[in-house]
Amino acid sequence: MVVIERDTGKLIGFAASLIIDRNDYDWGTPWRIFTDNGMFTNHDPEKGRTLYGAEIMVDPDYQGTGAGTALYRAREALVKELDLKRICAGARLRGYGARSSEMSAEDYVRDVKLRKIWDPTLSFQLNRGFRVLNVVSNYLRQDPESLGYAAIIEWRNPDVRNP
Repeated sequence: MVVIERDTGKLIGFAASLIIDRNDYDWGTPWRIFTDNGMFTNHDPEKGRTLYGAEIMVDPDYQGTGAGTALYRAREALVKELDLKRICAGARLRGYGARSSEMSAEDYVRDVKLRKIWDPTLSFQLNRGFRVLNVVSNYLRQDPESLGYAAIIEWRNPDVRNP
């Protein structure tokens, strides 16, 4: 999925996703496992019922313009069209590194959920209707902003009944 700036034709955002069988993965699974080392060879549209949101990027000059929201809406539309159960993703805790000396990652996520702290990634996703399932370490091992921490998040398709 891509977002193109209307007037210039410039690529300003993109999203990469794959379909997985949720039962094949633990909530503590790192990004490299969910994506088969970024190769997406584990994409399984036959058996899978979960769209795994592996990446979303928006050009910094276009953040706040609705490009990210458009990408999330496109993912939601795809999940509904394919009759999938959910979108699952790892929300990098981009602001956690700056606060790690004062709190645990779990406390950071709690405060983001309570809107005591604003996190550029997780706050945006919570505002899109995602819920936090778990906080994991080593999600993106080399990420200095998050120190490797992420919140595993889920958006459930309202059109699919879930037991």
